[in-house]
Amino acid sequence: MLEVCDLLAADLAVGRPPGTALAVASQRWPPLSAAVEAARLGADVPEALRRLAAEEPGATDLLWVAGAWQVAQDSGHGLAAALERTGRGLRARRRTRRLVDSELASARATARLVACLPLAVLLMGSGAGSDPWAFLLTTAVGLACLCLGLGLLALGLWWIERLAERAAAP
Repeated sequence: MLEVCDLLAADLAVGRPPGTALAVASQRWPPLSAAVEAARLGADVPEALRRLAAEEPGATDLLWVAGAWQVAQDSGHGLAAALERTGRGLRARRRTRRLVDSELASARATARLVACLPLAVLLMGSGAGSDPWAFLLTTAVGLACLCLGLGLLALGLWWIERLAERAAAP
């Protein structure tokens, strides 16, 4: 969508009519042909772009292009300038998304590492000559500790994933 936005803005900046610029952009991204047809028929281009954003997977950023088109159409201000600003906004959102995703990846990896530590401790205890497995699997207190530990481990991993999902939401 960023490439389509940049292409539209560049074509409009050199003086191409909006319908022609949209047709050129549809050669780069064929699903835009519905919006080209709307422009050719004099229909509502922003609405066609919104419909396309809802129908095409990964085209939600097209809503920003539709909004810029709507503002330019309603206010009479230049569509090229609106699309240039939209492109800058999309780039900033993309940079922010990459930063958030990288930060969340390290938090998730740390949570998974911490989740593996109890197993590592049990293996080290077995290697050092003690038998933690017998305690955990044969005594009532051990079984209670094992169940409680596994439950808290699952709860902790679920919680980290939930926090990461909320932070990653747009």
